[in-house]
Formats: sequence, structure tokens, C-alpha cells
Amino acid sequence: MNGVAASEGPGDSARGDGTTRRRGRPPRTESAGTRDRILDAAREEFSARGYDKTSVRGIAKAAGVDSALVHHYFGTKEQVFQAAVEVAFAPAFAVRDTIVEGPVEEAGERMTRMIIGLWESPVTRAPLLAIVRSAVNNETAAAVFRRLIAGQLLRRIADGLEVPDAELRAELAAAQLVGIAMIRYVIKMEPLASADPEQIIRRVAPVVQGHLTGN
Repeated sequence: MNGVAASEGPGDSARGDGTTRRRGRPPRTESAGTRDRILDAAREEFSARGYDKTSVRGIAKAAGVDSALVHHYFGTKEQVFQAAVEVAFAPAFAVRDTIVEGPVEEAGERMTRMIIGLWESPVTRAPLLAIVRSAVNNETAAAVFRRLIAGQLLRRIADGLEVPDAELRAELAAAQLVGIAMIRYVIKMEPLASADPEQIIRRVAPVVQGHLTGN
């Protein structure tokens, strides 16, 4: 071959050691933080632009990577959005069973405290805003939201209630809290937007309890 290396294909790129790798595939030494950086960029893009106007290319540009790398880690835009939902609700998924553990007459307070706590935390508030805004305006995003929340959160809560119409009750309780979140954190209507979180929990928890176990 006259000492000439084989030419690279259109999908290959040269590496410092003289070998090649396929474009879009992360090298073995790729930082574990790359996936998180992509996900952070995705949440910012979804929050700023909504689901419809967000693209994989835009997410890649914001994260400083090639769009093929986004596909490598997550797949489609819908799958990127689903990953964002899972990360945002991970604390809720982790403690969901505690809502129906302990005295059943306190389940409403536990659920209210959990949801308000997610919105109050700066870590989870931004991705939640991105998710809610996207789900309101796009059916694909709404379907992802419904599938995860209904399947991984509300159904588990309903299974632990042991009351008639448990799934409906869990959804009514969630609707109460989502409505409050929309007014307080998205629309930012006063005085609710500036109210003390503990005051909100104290007033809303009995209503949520009524949805879960009331007649």
C-alpha cells in the first residue's frame, strides 16, 4: 500500500493515535458529564422554545456537541424529552410509595408536600417549567408526560389507597396540585405566587386528602 494509510470513510474522523472512529459515536474516554450536559441543554431549549420549536440540532449546538451524539445518547427528540421528564420527576418517583405509607389520613399532606417541594427546588423547577410548557402546547410532549406520570406516579399512588375509584381520586388530587403549580410558578398570579409554601401546604393538603379518601 506504499505506506499510505487507508482513506477514511465519510463517517470517520481521525484520532491522535492514528486510528479512526465513526462520527457521532463517543470515544471510550468520553466524559460521563457529556450526557448530563446534553440533557441540561435540552431542558433549556424546551423551556425557552417549547417542544415544537426545539430541534435535536439546536440541543446539540447548545450543548457544544454533534447532533449525532444526541441521537447516540437519547435517540429521537421525543426520547430526549422523555429523559427530561424522568430527571425532573426522579425525586417524586423515588418517594412515591411514601405517599400511601403511614397513616392514610395524612396521605394528602404527604402528596402536597412532595409536589410543592419539587416546584420550590431550584434544581427541579426549571425542567418542570420546560415540561409543563411543552406539554400544554404539543400533543407528543403531552403524551410523554401522561405516560410517565400516570404509569410511574399516579397508578402507584392509586394502588396503595384501597378505596373505590382510586385512579380517578389520584388524578383529581394531581389536578388540584398541577393547577396550583400553573398559577404560582407559570402564570405567577399574586398573591399565590408570593405565598409562603408552608401556608399553601397547610391550606391545600386537606383538599387533596378529600380527593384521595373523602366520600
